[in-house]
Amino acid sequence: MMNAEMLFDLVLFIGSIMIAILCLITRDLFKGIVLFISLGLIVTLAWARLGAWDVAIAEAAIGSGLTGALLLATWRQLKSSSVKKSDQNQEH
Repeated sequence: MMNAEMLFDLVLFIGSIMIAILCLITRDLFKGIVLFISLGLIVTLAWARLGAWDVAIAEAAIGSGLTGALLLATWRQLKSSSVKKSDQNQEH
């Protein structure tokens, strides 16, 4: 019989695998970034579940927080530069 802890561990395992696969196969850049941040949060929960609190905090801060913010800022820059290029091409 499966208890609540085993069920939670199973959900973390299956969820992390599914989100990792979705992150790799998605064609939309923004969706990929959001999935990457979500994966980092699930992995943070897995590390906390294993009792590695220091690794969980590092994963949350660096893996999800800092890297996610940098990826979103880069996506915004790419989006604005592509809009500027398309505007310049329409003028000529």
